[in-house]
Amino acid sequence: MSDLQIGHLAYLALLLAVVGYAFVQNRQGLNKTLQQAALWGLIFLGAIAVFGLWDDIRQTVRPSQAVFADSGRVEVPRAPDGHFYLTLDVNGQPLRFVVDTGATGVVLSRADAARAGLDPEDLMFLGRAMTANGEVRTAPVRLDRMTLGGFTETDLPAWVNEGELETSLLGMTYLDRWSRIEITSDRMVLTR
Repeated sequence: MSDLQIGHLAYLALLLAVVGYAFVQNRQGLNKTLQQAALWGLIFLGAIAVFGLWDDIRQTVRPSQAVFADSGRVEVPRAPDGHFYLTLDVNGQPLRFVVDTGATGVVLSRADAARAGLDPEDLMFLGRAMTANGEVRTAPVRLDRMTLGGFTETDLPAWVNEGELETSLLGMTYLDRWSRIEITSDRMVLTR
């Protein structure tokens, strides 16, 4: 056993002794002490459960995009970070995009390009694009199929970003295919 492990063990033994002494010296009686210990144990377990399940809880509570194909519209709620996100099937794979009206085209991250069946290692990064983080190299590609609910686009031009891109961008080459884009305080509506 290392010196560090012995130190940790001594600390835990001392902590257990202090907690045990507090329970023994409690003048409320053993039943009351056990009830309080059980209550604090449940509170502790509840906090651990909420912390561990927080991402799942947040996904369930947060509204998501809604596609109304019969009326030709898609409604997207504003995310907590202030952006609008859409999930589209690109070549049969669901990819998450941030809606970016300042982007000329559809820009895929290298990871999303790979998920969509495009091998970033085989691409020619000859283009240049100016971003908020400076200049990056891009590779032109064509997406065979891009689907949002019941709305499908084929042979869509796009670019793959060679730099660090956390979320793919859904720019104007895709957004221009909608007849109307309306943004209110908490939602965006795309209409055909």
